[in-house]
Amino acid sequence: MMSRVVLWHIPISHYNEKVRWALAYKGVQHERKAPPPPIHMAAALALTRGREMTFPVLRLDGRAIGDSTAIIAALEERFPEPPLYPADPADRERASALEDFFDEELGPHIRLLAWHELMKDHPRAEAVAVQSMPGPLQRFPALARRAGAGFLSVRFQVTDDDRAVVARDKLLGALGRLEAELGDGEYLVGDHFSVADLTAASLFYPLVGPPEGPQVIADPPAAWEELRAELAERRGYRWVKEMFRRHRQPASRGVPAAAS
Repeated sequence: MMSRVVLWHIPISHYNEKVRWALAYKGVQHERKAPPPPIHMAAALALTRGREMTFPVLRLDGRAIGDSTAIIAALEERFPEPPLYPADPADRERASALEDFFDEELGPHIRLLAWHELMKDHPRAEAVAVQSMPGPLQRFPALARRAGAGFLSVRFQVTDDDRAVVARDKLLGALGRLEAELGDGEYLVGDHFSVADLTAASLFYPLVGPPEGPQVIADPPAAWEELRAELAERRGYRWVKEMFRRHRQPASRGVPAAAS
C-alpha cells in the first residue's frame, strides 16, 4: 500500500507550480502543506535532512524529494502515465535540455523582475505580504511588507536595479528561445506535451497570468502590466496561455478537500 503523497509548496512560486502541474497532469492524489516564509526554509532543511533549503519538497514512498526536476523524475518513475518524458531517447534528451534551460535561464530572472516591480508598489506589496507572512505580521501590513522586502533582498537581491535590467533581458531572451524552439510546431519536442512544455509554461506563468494558474495579485503593478501589454501578441506569450488552457487541470484535481 502506497503511503500518502504530500507536497510542501509555496503557493505563489512558479517552480512550485511546475510540480503542482505535474501532479495534476498525472492525477496524483496528494496533500499540500504551505508554511509561510521564512519558516518554509527550516521545514525544507528538516524534511530533506539538509539537502534542500526551499520548496517544493515532495514526500513520496517514504522519501523527501527536493528540486522540481528531481520531483518530476520521481513522479515519472512512480506514475508513468500519462508520460511527461518522450519515449524516443533523442527527444527525451532534448526535452531534458530544454527543462534545464528554462529552469536556469528563465526561472530565477522572471522571479527577480516580478518581485522587483512589486516591491516598488507599496500597497500591492503589502497585500501580498499579508497573504504570505506568518499570522502575527498579517495584522501590520506595512511591517509585513518591510519584512518581506528584507527577506527577498537578502535571498534574491530583488531591490537591485542593475539586476532587474539583466533579469528583463534574460526574460526576453528566454521568450525568444521558446519561439525559436517551437518553430511551426505546437509543442517544443515532437507532437506531444512533455516536461519541456510544462517547464517553459509554468515558469512563464508570473508574466502571462493564465486563469488556470495561481492567482495571487489581482491587480499587478503598472510596470508589470506594461510588460504584459508589450509582449501579449508574441507567439510565445500566446503559447503559454494555450498550454495552460489545454493541459493544466483545475487546481482541485488530485488534491483532497482537507489539503492546505
